[in-house]
Amino acid sequence: MNSLVGAILPEDVLAVDSRGEAADTAAADVRTQTLERATPRRRREFAASRACAHTALTRLGFPGSPVGRSQDGAPRWPTGAVGSITHCAGYRAAAVARASEVAAVGIDAEPDGPLRAGLMEVIALPSERRHHRWLYSVGPAVHWDRLLLSAKESVYKAWYPLTGRWLDFADAELEFQPGSGTFTTRLDGAAVPDLAGRWLVTADGLVLTSAVVPASAGCARDRGSSLT
Repeated sequence: MNSLVGAILPEDVLAVDSRGEAADTAAADVRTQTLERATPRRRREFAASRACAHTALTRLGFPGSPVGRSQDGAPRWPTGAVGSITHCAGYRAAAVARASEVAAVGIDAEPDGPLRAGLMEVIALPSERRHHRWLYSVGPAVHWDRLLLSAKESVYKAWYPLTGRWLDFADAELEFQPGSGTFTTRLDGAAVPDLAGRWLVTADGLVLTSAVVPASAGCARDRGSSLT
C-alpha cells in the first residue's frame, strides 16, 4: 500500500505509514527513551512511528539500523541516512532518504481541523495572517491555520538537523499556493528556493506537509550555515 505522505515527497525519499489505532507495542526499549511518564497511548504512537522508521530504513538498505533519540528528543538516524518521523491520532509515518541524495527532510501530520482560539496569533507573522485571509477567500474548505502549523513543523524538522540551529515560528514566513499544493519559505526575510514545501489534505481528515532539501543544495555542503 502506498503511503499517504509519500504523495507529497520526491522519488528519492521513501515513506512508510500506518493508520488507525496504534497496537500495544510500547516495549521496554520505548519506555527507556525518556517516555516513562507518557500515557500508554503516547507510548504506542511513539513505538508505531519508530516501527515505520525501521521498516523504511530496511527498504532503503539499512536493515537493523537503530533510530536513536537525541537529548533534545529528535530522531538520530544511522550514518548515511536522513529522515523524519511524525504521528498524530490515527496516523503515524516516517520518511527516509540517502544522505547522498537528500540533505534534509521534514514531514508532519495533523488532524484536519481549526486551531484553538489564539494559537494563530502565536505561530503566524502579520504577513501570514494577511495571506491566510486571502487563502480562506479562495479555499474556504481548507483549515489554512492548521496547514500553516504543520508546514512550519516540517520546515523546522528539515532545518534543525541540517544546521543545528533552533527555528522559532517567527523566523519562517510561509506562503501557500492553493492550486499546486506547494508552499514557499522565507527564513529571516530571505527566500529559500532550495527548500521544497508540499502539502495535502486527505479525504479521511488529515493535513500532511513536507519540506525537502536536496543534497545538491549549496547549504548541504556546510551543515553549520543557514539554508540561504
